[in-house]
Amino acid sequence: MAEALARYSEQGRWPCGEFPVQAEADAGLPAWTAQNRSIDNEDVVLWYVFGLHHVTRPEDWPVMPVDTVSFWLKPVGFFDRNPSLDVPPT
Repeated sequence: MAEALARYSEQGRWPCGEFPVQAEADAGLPAWTAQNRSIDNEDVVLWYVFGLHHVTRPEDWPVMPVDTVSFWLKPVGFFDRNPSLDVPPT
């Protein structure tokens, strides 16, 4: 699920804050979105938030050795038609 959109900023590397487990106050996305800045005609950043769930195996305890996580970023309605229709035949 996409969590939030915000203007690009070099300091925006940690959407949960630089040290989320040790923070005394909300940082990152909560602080940035509270600024209510306009994103009109700006480069934006999308933070993709995912949850990991798997069926546990005996080999995964006490440390799970590996898991694969991926996602697709597919535009919808970005083009008015398929851009590959103009590709000349080989």
